[in-house]
Order: sequence, then C-alpha cells, then structure tokens
Amino acid sequence: MPKNINDMDMFIFVCLCLWSLNGVFVADAVKSESVTEGESVSLNSSVTQIQTHEDIEWKFGDFLIASVKNNKSKSYDGSAAGRFRGRLKLDQTGSLTIINSRTTDSGLYTVSSSSRDTINTINLTVYARLPVPVISSNSSQNSSSSSSSSSSCSLVCSAVNVSHVTLSWFKGNSVFSSIRVSDLSSRSDLLLHLECVDDSYSCVLNNPIRNQTQHLNNTQLCHTCAAEDSIHCCGFTEAVIRLALSALVGVATVAVLVYDIRSRSLQQKKSVQKYPTNSD
Repeated sequence: MPKNINDMDMFIFVCLCLWSLNGVFVADAVKSESVTEGESVSLNSSVTQIQTHEDIEWKFGDFLIASVKNNKSKSYDGSAAGRFRGRLKLDQTGSLTIINSRTTDSGLYTVSSSSRDTINTINLTVYARLPVPVISSNSSQNSSSSSSSSSSCSLVCSAVNVSHVTLSWFKGNSVFSSIRVSDLSSRSDLLLHLECVDDSYSCVLNNPIRNQTQHLNNTQLCHTCAAEDSIHCCGFTEAVIRLALSALVGVATVAVLVYDIRSRSLQQKKSVQKYPTNSD
C-alpha cells in the first residue's frame, strides 16, 4: 500500500493509465473469422445475456443490418443493397449468424449496445469455393521460330475463375514452383507449367483455410506427347525401360534370323549328302 499522499496520487494515476490503456486495447481489438462461401458463420456479440431494455445493433461497415430492441430481433433487409436479405439470424445473446455466406459478405462487422457502446469488432473473410485443379499435357510445335524447329512436351496445371489463392506444384511434400493471386474481389485464371516428370508430383490449389489437390498420373498423359519427346514426357525410368525392351526385341529378331539361316544351311547340306551328284 502507498505510504503517503504523493505515493497514493501516483498509485491512482498509474491505475487510471492502465485502466485507460486496457479500455483502448479492448475497444480496438479486431477479431478475425474465415469461412468458405455457402457455409454459415456465427459472429459472437460477446454478450452473455441481453439485459432488459438493452438495445443491440449490428453494422456491416456503416450500414445497420440487424438489431435487438425490447427483446425483439430485427434484420434490415433493405440495408447494404439488400445483400443480406433472408440470411441473418440473431440469438438471445445478440450473436449474429449469416446463412449461406457469400464472398460479398467479407468486411468489418461491429456490434454495439445502448449501454456499452462498441462491444465487438469482427473482420470476416468469405473465401470462394476451390475447384479441383486440372493437369493436362501441353505438346507444342515451334516450327516458325528462326532459332530452332522442335517440339516440346510439358505439363500444365490450371485453375479457372479463382481469387485469393496459390497454385503450386509439389514434389512429395516440398513446393517445387508456385503462382499466386492475392485479390479477393476479382477472379483470375491461373496456369503453372512443369516439364514432364515422374508421378511423385502433385498440383495443389489452396487459400488460407482450404486446399484442393490433383495428383500427377503420367500414364494417362504421356500418350498425347510427341513420340520424339517421349524421354521427356514419360520420365527417365520409363524411357530406360522402353529402350531396354526395344533392345531385347532387336536381339530376339536377330537370333530368329540367325537360327533360320542356319536351319536352311543344315537342311541343304543333308540334301546334298543324301542325293550326291554323279561325276564322269
């Protein structure tokens, strides 16, 4: 305890400062919520129970979207261009549930009370549903180039009409290459190339809360590549196997020919011995 008046004044001053700072931090704290579009999300009012004659108001930006007055809840369908029409629910604590969320619901939500001003501030992010990325082969002929005239075979992983996502090639559990679009409000098409390799690669499309993965299957993709590029398209191991099989077929063919020639020669000798020619 303080020993004198000056100590008491200092103690009170420090307590007031701490109380003031604590009030500022609590008021300014912004909570974050994330959800995938189509799902429902509940925004907590941080009120245990609404007191009698206490009014609760929810705002999206500057628009009033829902309230509780005289223990009766109401949503304002015409506010914010009617984007929330029929999709808002309030419970007995004043918490707000958004049904069938949309990407346009992303933004800042504040809940206030007639007795306690701002109670809670929540930054909601609604992410678009992620499509499964598509892996396809890309065989191109560069016959018009003055430097060379050759064909190349590669793989392409694509994701169409996506926003705020990262598209990546993974080798096992490690990122091999990636491309990103960070804008949440607009849609883009993403393409990510990869030289044809083995089946240890996979293509992953992800945002901060979800991911979609497509595993590479070269046996389904290699047949579309040019024959002269099969060593690049199908991977080194498969190319070696093909070369070995070709060599075996070649050796077998030569063996059959040699055996046939020897058989014919032996038959001819036997024929000569059996029917010798008469000499004068």
